[in-house]
Amino acid sequence: MALDLFDLTGKVAMVTGASKGLGKAMSVGLAKAGADLALCARNPGDLRNAASEIATCGTRVETFPMDVLRGQSIREAVDAILARFGRIDILVNNAGVNVRKTTLELSEEEWDRVLDTNLKGYFLVAQAVAPAMIRQGGGKIINLSSIFGAVGMNNQAAYASSKGGIVQLTKVMAIEWARSNIQVNAIGPTYFETPLVATLRNDPERFRFINERTPMGRWGQPEELEGTVIFLAARASDFITGQTVYVDGGWTIW
Repeated sequence: MALDLFDLTGKVAMVTGASKGLGKAMSVGLAKAGADLALCARNPGDLRNAASEIATCGTRVETFPMDVLRGQSIREAVDAILARFGRIDILVNNAGVNVRKTTLELSEEEWDRVLDTNLKGYFLVAQAVAPAMIRQGGGKIINLSSIFGAVGMNNQAAYASSKGGIVQLTKVMAIEWARSNIQVNAIGPTYFETPLVATLRNDPERFRFINERTPMGRWGQPEELEGTVIFLAARASDFITGQTVYVDGGWTIW
């Protein structure tokens, strides 16, 4: 059946930044498709809460505290996941931060925190996971970019730079690991309604601007990322690599 192309039963998915927002939403989608989940984030309490919710989907869910700013923390988490599950078939690189300031207001420390988390962290996590995927004969890596990897916006100097970097990092990883049967792709979301962007959502002027700028006239809902992450994690996308899929209600059409 065609649905078998999207079946993730027996697969192990590692998701960073999995305790909240889009990371948790994508984890729910992967679990619905049958994948077992290794949830990674810095806060153990938030991870446990997310795991309890995702476990209702009926798959195995375990938590692994991890800080993407620390190489040792990443390596320890990856080793622990491999010890518990025996493999990592899917990596969703999602952990990220943002500092919304103009280029003149943004401090060096703030720039470093955004770039280190959003770009260097993805590099370090993928670098730690890829050898296991190579040994097992393949895998899927999904990096979270953004519409700001393709378009500009004021007050997004560090964030847009990091997300544009992810688009290019995805292409390089895809080239280097293609012969190892590892497909590396990215997802570029627009504004999605999650608690992490409540401040923007509650700003009438900003809310109106985003609705007017989006051809579909609204924000995304977290569950609307499920289909894309399942597709890129599943056999259905086996001949797709190095691409960025924008889930944006048409924002990047302009």
